[in-house]
Amino acid sequence: MVRFKHRYLLCELVSDDPRCRLSLDDRVLGVLVRDTIARVHGTFGAAACSIGFAVRYLNAYTGIVLLRCRKEFYQLVWSALPFITYLENKGHRYPCFFNTLHVGGTIRTCQKFLIQYNRRQLLILLQNCTDEGEREAIQKSVTRSCLLEEESGEEGLSDSGGEEAAEAME
Repeated sequence: MVRFKHRYLLCELVSDDPRCRLSLDDRVLGVLVRDTIARVHGTFGAAACSIGFAVRYLNAYTGIVLLRCRKEFYQLVWSALPFITYLENKGHRYPCFFNTLHVGGTIRTCQKFLIQYNRRQLLILLQNCTDEGEREAIQKSVTRSCLLEEESGEEGLSDSGGEEAAEAME
């Protein structure tokens, strides 16, 4: 059997209108991307990208979208994303654009990149804070995310060795 390789495009939907992101649906977004590919690359692009294309993850609050496509044709999808200038849903038309953050071979690499990206964004917010209350809230969220990562790393180490169990028995 042959394994089909995929590429995952981690994108951010940028819009001035917050209602645009809240009205997102994965089916609507998938149809919009497919139609844009057909408009830009013609029937060849539509046929090549229709096999294996899927919206794997969609967060309506942050506007983060994870698109999956075949490895051979990911550049067709990637090159069609800048031509999406609006999102039409339920009779409303919202101006927006896609910002491609990362292209990866697995969902896990995209998740790792997204964690680092979110940390950088929080640090930028921290530097731009004017109010002390906002600054403290952002610092708490950054330290909480760092603590969660350290705890998950320690759990992985404690499962592999019995040194901590030996110390606990003493």
